[in-house]
Amino acid sequence: MAELVLVVEDDPANAVLVEAILTAVGDYDVVCSDDGDEIVRVVQERPVKAVLMDVSLGNTRFAGEKVDGVELTRRLRDLPEGINLPVILLTAHAMKGDRERLLFESSANDYVAKPIIDQQGLVTLVQRHIRAAEVVKAELEAQNNE
Repeated sequence: MAELVLVVEDDPANAVLVEAILTAVGDYDVVCSDDGDEIVRVVQERPVKAVLMDVSLGNTRFAGEKVDGVELTRRLRDLPEGINLPVILLTAHAMKGDRERLLFESSANDYVAKPIIDQQGLVTLVQRHIRAAEVVKAELEAQNNE
């Protein structure tokens, strides 16, 4: 069974593009959504390996409150399933200082500027973060078993 990656994107064209890259180049299963409640539910109920999160979600709501990708990432981090879940921000905000600011504000793992030109590079980045999260999980389990 292929690993599941969640794509949080409110632009349908971008969602289709990212999904196509992840399925064709990365052989991942992909769920795309811009519904905050659905996103949280998927993370809680399914074995999500990584999240690609658009920063500028225009109409996304969680628990009735309008949220952007930074806030939704924070909400995911509050979940037991989201503490070590790799979250990679996708954004057109590529001005000097945006990367550091957005990573700090959201507690995301990484940042990719749009448009996505290097498809293999995106897949490699996702793979690297998934493997790193698996190492952390194994180390925590080993510590708990001591």
